[in-house]
Amino acid sequence: MHLKRIASGQGKQPKFVTVPNPGAHPKMESIPLITLVRDRLGYADTAREARRIIRAGQIIINGRIRTEPRYAVGLMDVVEIPILKKFFRILPSKRGIYPKEIDDKEAKTRLCKITNKSILSKGRIQLNLHDGTNVLLNKDKYKRRDTLVIDIKTGKINGFIEFKEGNTAIVVHGRHSGEVGRIKDILPGTMKRDSLTSVGELQTLTRYLFVIGKDKASISI
Repeated sequence: MHLKRIASGQGKQPKFVTVPNPGAHPKMESIPLITLVRDRLGYADTAREARRIIRAGQIIINGRIRTEPRYAVGLMDVVEIPILKKFFRILPSKRGIYPKEIDDKEAKTRLCKITNKSILSKGRIQLNLHDGTNVLLNKDKYKRRDTLVIDIKTGKINGFIEFKEGNTAIVVHGRHSGEVGRIKDILPGTMKRDSLTSVGELQTLTRYLFVIGKDKASISI
């Protein structure tokens, strides 16, 4: 499936771009795996070459081999290319998400923001995460907007980072996307106004933030 890019400009030839399959990440916050391999990483010159690499099982996302060229790769996903011994984390920037190269040690964990919580039968708690995955717990000490540090191999929670003043966050949406700073203050929302948070020298919507460390970022940025 392709999407016609009408905004390519008057008088220019129509252009077509690959769109990601519906998946864990929203379409506007993800890129197809084929685009990542060919255009962002530069490991293929053509779409045919990129498909061959992907379908050969050469790309691992969050510990799982992905062979669908239009698989949606999104924020904070960890990408591994075993044959090259290369690892990347998908981070935000003003121009959209991009792959940041990381080392093998850092590639062992992924960061997941808690977007919602639900209480299930028998009192079990379900944490809904930003990447569409869920975690089931018997007891809970986490809050919405906290970030979980999850072991990619085992799926276990290795730790968490609270969304609170003093901790470090990255802006993942809006015109300040990609900027990092320590949380100064959090202004609660009302019925008419969304919650706002000051990070470094800027103020943005609280929902645009993803906490990534305490005194400093715990990941390469």
